[in-house]
Order: sequence, then C-alpha cells, then structure tokens
Amino acid sequence: MSSKRHSMLPPVSSGPKPPVQFSSSIVIADSAVLTGTHPITIHSESVVHPRARLDSLAGRVTIGRRCVVHERATVGAVGASGRVTEAAVTLADYVTVEVGAAVEAGDTFIGEGTVVGVGAKVGAGAVIGKHCTLTPHTEIAAGEVVPDFTVVYSNGMRRTDKRGVAELKNKGLARQIDVLRRIIPSNPAKFA
Repeated sequence: MSSKRHSMLPPVSSGPKPPVQFSSSIVIADSAVLTGTHPITIHSESVVHPRARLDSLAGRVTIGRRCVVHERATVGAVGASGRVTEAAVTLADYVTVEVGAAVEAGDTFIGEGTVVGVGAKVGAGAVIGKHCTLTPHTEIAAGEVVPDFTVVYSNGMRRTDKRGVAELKNKGLARQIDVLRRIIPSNPAKFA
C-alpha cells in the first residue's frame, strides 16, 4: 500500500469560476462551491454554508439580503432535462434554502421570507410567493406558481398561512445569521 495515500489525489474541479459580486457583510464558507459562467451576486448579511453549491452555468444567480443557503443545498441547478438555457435564479430577501434542497435555474424566483425545506426541489421557472413554506421533500413543478403565504406539504396538500408571523420569522432569521457569523469561518476572497 502506498504511503502517499489520499494526500496526492488531484483536486476535484468544480467547473468554471463565475464572476462574483459580494456585499462586504456576507458569510461564505471556504468549502462552498461556486461554479458557472454568469454572475453570482450575494447581498448584505447573507450566509452560504459549507458545501452549499451556487451554480450560474444556466444564468445569473442573485441572493438577496439576509438569506441562508444551508449545507448541500444547490441554487441554480440545471433541471432534469439537462438543457442549459439562459435562465436566472433569484432569491429575494430573508429566504432560507435548507439542507439538501435544490432550486433549479430557469427564471426561477423565490419570494421574500420563504423557506425551502430540507430536501425540497423547486423546478425550473417556478415562482414562489412571499412568506411561503415548502416542507421537507416537497417538489414544486417546473413553471408552477405558488401564491404568497402558502404552506406546501410533501404529499401535495396546501394551505394558506394565516398566522401573521412574517415579521417574527424575519427577526428570528436575523438572530440566526448573527450566530452563524460567529461559527462559520468566512472566506469571500477565495471566490473573487
């Protein structure tokens, strides 16, 4: 058995290096993966966790203010068809994309305060309204429109969230971001 073992393996290529525009107040983990050819913009106080993937191969990726993209989540994924067309992805302010979730490229829009749950998938060209909740493992079809304040369950059931807690959720997310700033080592210069 070789004594060099895994230390001599070549680095894994993550694809082309995209042009980036970052606010000075973001937190982006060194092990996040940014790839593609179109611009990736991340606005103030947003957090990109380790092993999160932002892919701008199909089009621009824009992440709003105070968003959180968790581990193994993908924003800008190429859809199941495998076709790469000129198509953007936009996350409005206060959006959370949880662990293992995927938001496909295709002029896809996620509205302010929306939570994309663990392992959920948002198809290309979907438009998700403000303050929606996509529960874990929910699938939103390509091109589907989800109205504001909708809770979508993985079994396809839906309801309107009438609790009126949007402002409280935003304040809670801001507190979470304050904690993440202290525990996730950030290295935006790596991606410039």
